[in-house]
Amino acid sequence: MNVSFTDFLAAVTHNPLVALTALLTLGVILVNGWTDAPNAIATCVSTRAMRASTAILMAAVFNFFGVLLMTMVNSRVAMTIYNMVDFGDNAGEASLALCAGLVAIVVWATAAWKFGIPTSESHALIAGLSGAAIALRGSFEGINPVEWVKVLYGLALSTALGFGSGFGAVRLVELICRRMDRGRTTGFFKGAQIFGGASMAFMHGAQDGQKFMSVFLLGIFLANGQAHVTDFGIPLWLMLLCSLVMGLGTSIGGYRIIKSVGLDMVRLQTYQGFAADLGGAGCLLLSSLTGIPVSTTHTKTTAIMGVGASKRLSAVNWSIVREMGTAWVMTFPGCGLLGFVVAKIFMWIF
Repeated sequence: MNVSFTDFLAAVTHNPLVALTALLTLGVILVNGWTDAPNAIATCVSTRAMRASTAILMAAVFNFFGVLLMTMVNSRVAMTIYNMVDFGDNAGEASLALCAGLVAIVVWATAAWKFGIPTSESHALIAGLSGAAIALRGSFEGINPVEWVKVLYGLALSTALGFGSGFGAVRLVELICRRMDRGRTTGFFKGAQIFGGASMAFMHGAQDGQKFMSVFLLGIFLANGQAHVTDFGIPLWLMLLCSLVMGLGTSIGGYRIIKSVGLDMVRLQTYQGFAADLGGAGCLLLSSLTGIPVSTTHTKTTAIMGVGASKRLSAVNWSIVREMGTAWVMTFPGCGLLGFVVAKIFMWIF
């Protein structure tokens, strides 16, 4: 099933529920732009390879290309998120539950941004929707365990492979360049950093863009009374809209996250920033091709940790890491509970 832009505009103008779900989903995408997308460009900004304003524009462009090209090649991440929960046969109640989950995600992510903690919007999305589905169904019947297993795999993958790829990439770069003059390689690695930041932005769009577009379409289907659409395509207009809103979010609030990830956690030199980007982008590519929804935040930050640890463990600011780790651990129960409570409130009111 395909949704054209004219069909969408007609639905928005004639159905307030479509307008509400679309607005909430765009709000979540905006929040993702200011909390997740800045991780992609944090290292190239912190090493002064690019100015923040230029890097944000680059991130918006490559987010779009990531959404477009990876969705054309493989949309398995989108289908994983789309099938993760089952809100039941009543499309009206399902729409309320979906809206409740989206509200929970925005509240959770905004609180994390306030303290400059790069929480995972991917995990907030999964937790918020799952909590709302449990509230609606009154049991765990609303959860698809087969798809949830992929999430758990992704959690382990983004943490372990992110750290290992960052560690391995920087050691490989040091091995290749061990006989070169450090001063002469600086210019090359500044260009390589720009490539690395673009690659991370591309893969952020490939991963997170698919997740949020699938939720956007789910909201449209439910608001139109279609509770069990299983065959759908992601339209080009939605890819462009998602990329633009992500870029806007990054320009509004991304600087605080860039500081936490790129400056406060580990002080990186140019070649180390490139290694972190290379390792993180490689992990995200592997995950996207296999249809495993991973956290871009986890992948990039653990890659930076791996690069820092390759010098010495004390090079990593572990107090910042503990703050991040606490936010990551609390996201599933915290945002899930928030989604559950908001869904119960919505069902009581409406």
